[in-house]
Amino acid sequence: MSLFFLLLLKIFPLYINIILGYFSTKLLDVKRESIANILIYILGPIVVFSATLSVKIDLSILFLPIFFYVFCSIIAFLALFVFRNTWNDPTSNILAFSAGTGNTGYFGIPLAIIFFPPYLADIYIFTVLASLLYESTSGFYVTAKGNFTVKESINKMLKLPILYAFILGIILNLLGIKIPDEISAYTGQFKGAYGILGMMMLGMGLVGLKKGTDLDAKFISITFFLKFIFWPLAILGVIYIDREFYMFLNEDLYKVMFLFSIVPLAGNTVTLAVLLNAKPEKASFTVLLSTIVSVIYIPIVLALYGGF
Repeated sequence: MSLFFLLLLKIFPLYINIILGYFSTKLLDVKRESIANILIYILGPIVVFSATLSVKIDLSILFLPIFFYVFCSIIAFLALFVFRNTWNDPTSNILAFSAGTGNTGYFGIPLAIIFFPPYLADIYIFTVLASLLYESTSGFYVTAKGNFTVKESINKMLKLPILYAFILGIILNLLGIKIPDEISAYTGQFKGAYGILGMMMLGMGLVGLKKGTDLDAKFISITFFLKFIFWPLAILGVIYIDREFYMFLNEDLYKVMFLFSIVPLAGNTVTLAVLLNAKPEKASFTVLLSTIVSVIYIPIVLALYGGF
């Protein structure tokens, strides 16, 4: 039990950032769009570039983003197939998108910084590219199926500066170019800024949440089952198989995989719900509720796993 409270104490400051984000918009009229642009076009590319350049790439590390991209895509298409006739609006598309991803960036990166040493946090950030690519390709496709073309989805992905930061980081990494220690100390500060502003973004999104939101118990229960039960059990299954039979990965990479699997629902679920006019208030409430549940859920599963 003491391990649970220790882990709870570690992640609690993340929720303070959510509260700060709420009041910054509510009282100071800070625009969510401006913070989003800073995260997408400045902080995100720097964080991804520095992490990609710092990671010592081998086949096992390269396996992580490839595996998670394929895994996320398969889960999304399966969810769409199973639940495609459950609702009369695009809710099933939103559910399929959320089934294949989680808040691995704004929520997961701060968690990785808290729990992992710097080299392992960089590996986690390197792995987060899987979510970014999923959300802009197969995730976007299952969400907007019937509304947008595959070409439009690809064009959306090609506009992501993070993608080019990753490619540049990979090229320089393979060429053996490293960031000097003096500059590395500077770029390291961007990870903290990214985590703080990312969590504040969640709070900023609460300002538009109205009272009396139409709740969908079926939508909430299915998304929660997939995110909080299916995801960690599936990843634990992959870890078990590798540990017992293949030994391709190692214990550090198992930790990265497990942390990747336990973050709450992705904030971009709300963005796409707005895009499709699929009751975005319902999606906002579900994402908020999953984030609140994570206050207790994450320390519990981490304690069961071993506390890292």
